[in-house]
Amino acid sequence: MIMLRKMNNERFMLNHNQIECIELIPECKIVMMNRDYYLVKDTIDEIVKKIKDYNAKVMDIRRELLVVDKRK
Repeated sequence: MIMLRKMNNERFMLNHNQIECIELIPECKIVMMNRDYYLVKDTIDEIVKKIKDYNAKVMDIRRELLVVDKRK
């Protein structure tokens, strides 16, 4: 999940796997798969970076869990 800011500066967590599309109107309108939407202050570049960083962190955790010490 990623943290975003609503237009009133309220912060909230969003499940980025449920995003259908992001419209630029000029703020970012995040449309979810269930057709709900959020208007956020974050730019498209910030949102993409947050998603990329979150996915990289998840993959690093998974990679760490898969490492097995075979010296024993």
